Amino acid sequence: MQDRVGFGSDAHRFHADPARPLVLGGVTIPHHAGLEGHSDADVLVHAIIDALLGAAGLGDIGQHFPAEAPEYKDADSLELLRSTISTLETHGYGVGNVDVTVVAEAPRLRPHIAAMREQLAPALGVPLGAVNVKATTAEQMGALGRAEGILAQAVVRIVPLESS
Repeated sequence: MQDRVGFGSDAHRFHADPARPLVLGGVTIPHHAGLEGHSDADVLVHAIIDALLGAAGLGDIGQHFPAEAPEYKDADSLELLRSTISTLETHGYGVGNVDVTVVAEAPRLRPHIAAMREQLAPALGVPLGAVNVKATTAEQMGALGRAEGILAQAVVRIVPLESS
């Protein structure tokens, strides 16, 4: 077995209900609304999950956590990530490193990035330095630029687990 690389992407529009919390990287962020989705709609974590599954050749998030499945209604995406890590481990892989970019006009994410990394690293089973989160805007272009939603894209490296 050898190191493998995966890419994941996820986008959700903002929810019409202002009471829905905005969760990114496992952190609840103050904002006027959260994102639409069957689970907590954490696009950052969903992009990581897709990248991990892709790197291992195990399909995508929709195959493992279908939106129509009632057990995933309002699910904590960090729990889905932990389950994905367990699946990777059964296939002989662990996480090497993760790099994520979030595209959002609002809210400003820089003040929350350290907290996101602190949530993600233990869920991924890696040191803090193996997790990088960046934020940018769409420069007011398109749906993302009109602040209609948020996009996250992730690149991951998975590594073979040591044989015991």
